Amino acid sequence: MKKTDHHARVPLAVLLPGSAATVDTLDDAIDAAQCEQLIAYGLAPARPVRVMQQRPMTIVMIDEVELALESSVARHIWVSRA
Repeated sequence: MKKTDHHARVPLAVLLPGSAATVDTLDDAIDAAQCEQLIAYGLAPARPVRVMQQRPMTIVMIDEVELALESSVARHIWVSRA
């Protein structure tokens, strides 16, 4: 993909508040048990998310669920910008 491609995969942690994206993958760096929890909350591949804030934690909205993530986790969630 080109650097100018706005649909390129990026870590969730780099998106600005208000940005919409679609989850691509949860990196293997995330513990398997935590990965299962995130998927249970709706943070799963092909699901749309909206970033609400990045500091002090990454907060995303998935459907009607607001989910707070540590930045160390958000760096390992890969998304495509909407």
